[in-house]
Amino acid sequence: MTEHMVGGARPGRHGDRQRWIALYVLCTGMLMIVLDLTVVNVALPYIQDDLGFSTSGLAWVVNAYLIAFGGLLLLAGRLGDLLGRRRIFMAGLSLFTVASLACGLAPSQDVLIGARFVQGIGGAMTSAVILGMIVTMFPEPREQMKAIGVYAFVASAGGSVGLLAGGVLTQLINWHWIFLINIPIAIGTAALALRLLEGDKGIGFGRGADILGATLITSSLMLGVYTIVEPAAEKGWGAGRTLALGAVSVALLAAFLAREATARTPLIPLRIFRSPNVSGANGIQALSISGMFGMFFLGTLYMQRILGYGALEIGLAFLPVTITMGTLSARYSERLVMRFGARDTLLSGLVLILAGLALFTRAPVDGDYATHVLPVMLLLGSGAGLSFPALMTLAMSGATQDDAGLASGLVNTTAQVGAALGLAVLATLSSSRTADLIQDGESRAAALTSGYHFAFWIGAALVTGAIVVALTVLRTEAGGAPAAERLSRRQPVEGDA
Repeated sequence: MTEHMVGGARPGRHGDRQRWIALYVLCTGMLMIVLDLTVVNVALPYIQDDLGFSTSGLAWVVNAYLIAFGGLLLLAGRLGDLLGRRRIFMAGLSLFTVASLACGLAPSQDVLIGARFVQGIGGAMTSAVILGMIVTMFPEPREQMKAIGVYAFVASAGGSVGLLAGGVLTQLINWHWIFLINIPIAIGTAALALRLLEGDKGIGFGRGADILGATLITSSLMLGVYTIVEPAAEKGWGAGRTLALGAVSVALLAAFLAREATARTPLIPLRIFRSPNVSGANGIQALSISGMFGMFFLGTLYMQRILGYGALEIGLAFLPVTITMGTLSARYSERLVMRFGARDTLLSGLVLILAGLALFTRAPVDGDYATHVLPVMLLLGSGAGLSFPALMTLAMSGATQDDAGLASGLVNTTAQVGAALGLAVLATLSSSRTADLIQDGESRAAALTSGYHFAFWIGAALVTGAIVVALTVLRTEAGGAPAAERLSRRQPVEGDA
């Protein structure tokens, strides 16, 4: 198995320098995908004025991307294992590029929404296999942790970079360029990827393709994400439509699990969920991302509606998160994980995130950046910089050469579902709290601020839940080595041909 490659550069043929360049190429692709989750947010008012969107219709510029992206990540990751990760990465990158061009040139609402949906498909295909390629490119534990640190920084900090990029492009040029800028970046990424990444055949479909399983899991995830971003956010969690669609999504998921437990060639071997570290890490990711993503959205509203910041100022306000996260992820996370273990490093980061969310509940109506926002940004950046690389290591610790793409897709799926769920829950609770206070005679500014505070406390509770899972589920012996050790040797996978 020393020569068996799965979408990564072969150490025997490519030197260290080329492997690291390949890593940066993959991370550039990941950054482009992550940016498109948030870059559009600051441009929405301009898009609305230009194309005549209604308020409810405008939400679909975001939702169309989220539904396709979140719904297809798991399937795309497994297809990378079966058909070859580089092949899925390149196909997704091509689709994303064409869709970005269509978004940038969109003359109407329908074209933009349709192109955003296709863009989400391309984004899922591209990003789902990246982490799987990285851990196979860097099998040595210390190198792997460094590489995962770079990836974790890009994957987690890309959202705040997107806010800044969206503000700059929208204000200095126009909203079309938040999509068109993807084209030269994607072309350059594709050209370098073809040169630096080894082609891989994948393990193949073996005795047949699990078409039924693929249909069930994709339908369940897409319907689940739709339920979170549309009826739940608009009509409430107790609305009949929300409950009905949620029940159908859960039923489809249950049918998928039953199918995979009995299929001769399952699309997703359930073996991967038996590892406490893998299951625990994905649960922690869903909870912690729910708290942090909702905070970014509502923190943006606090700075916009209460402090009066513009789009560019908001992007700059989040810059300390990016800088702190990048410094810790890329330079120090590997040393800390190798010395103290992934679990303890993760716990330290989660505590800092919890402290940041709790501190944000004290931001007043007449707050100022240096006193009430900057310390929060530094705590959140430090916490994310410590916790996310360790989390990626734990989430990939149950993967083998043949299902690293699946594990990678699963990590991304729990992140996206957690983000969508967290945003919907925190935004709904914040709005409800604000409406109640306005009815009681509070000023609009005071009511909005109290609503944000309430949401930040809910976010802190979610992160507390993540800490509890880390303490009770994760195994203390997990450090930087398991993922590398598992990937360095062939493990039998259910359903292999």
